[in-house]
Amino acid sequence: MTTRLKLGIPKGSLQDATIQLFARAGFNIYASPRSYFPSIDDPEIECMLIRAQEMARYVADGVLDAGLTGLDWIAEHEAANAGPRVVALADLVYAKQSFGKVRWVLAVPEDSRYRSPQDLQGGTVATELVRATQAYFAKLGINVNVEFSWGATEVKPPVLADAIVEVTETGSSLRANRLRIIDTVLESNTQLIANAAALSDTWKRTKVENVALLLKAAIEAQGRVGIMLNVRRADLDGVLALLPALQRPTISPLSDTDWVALNTIIEERTVRDLIPRLKAARAQGIVEYPLNKIVM
Repeated sequence: MTTRLKLGIPKGSLQDATIQLFARAGFNIYASPRSYFPSIDDPEIECMLIRAQEMARYVADGVLDAGLTGLDWIAEHEAANAGPRVVALADLVYAKQSFGKVRWVLAVPEDSRYRSPQDLQGGTVATELVRATQAYFAKLGINVNVEFSWGATEVKPPVLADAIVEVTETGSSLRANRLRIIDTVLESNTQLIANAAALSDTWKRTKVENVALLLKAAIEAQGRVGIMLNVRRADLDGVLALLPALQRPTISPLSDTDWVALNTIIEERTVRDLIPRLKAARAQGIVEYPLNKIVM
């Protein structure tokens, strides 16, 4: 029987971004809206769609060998359970709208009298992240009633709650609902996690570590491109002064000893300004090319 790595893919808001990340890492995942078992073009991996909120529990219990979920839901799981914990193998900074972190923030109505967490003493806070929120207020020594919110959390204050703790990437939804942020409860980004039993199996450990390597390489490549160009040795110093390299540019001799080739990696957002400057510095044959992975 073929050994397979049981891998949890987060269902919901992170699903599409996760599948896109795997595609850049070299794994094509095909998810059907009617099935919780997406297909993947790697016969050694078996995928299952699981809500990010539940991922840490199923990985910790061994139902899954590994999975992707946020630091927020790992913290929520560990605050609620004294049992087995999960092991984070890769820090993957991506979210549903952008390649960045999300924040769980404490927010109140714009016209509220509350200006700080301390002002909420004795009040009610609605959130989906109940236990992590309770731990946040306990650390501050503030006594509040934290209630679970089943959804539409932004509409709860001021009638159903004094404040909310809600996740945000840009803050636009909070502003649209006339809410004001007064503190950050925690920052979160996606983690590739595994359980101890899977990591004690040599084959599974190697497999999940290889997946982690490729996912991190895809993250590193995000927003970067490669640049190749030719330049006369006499103009080399001027061109090098313009290149913000990831490490250092690779410089290779050409058949004409008066010329060299340069190859380097730069931030994509700088290309439109950099190429005209390179041309003005007498570089020739400038080629920009996309990157799928950068292995650090």
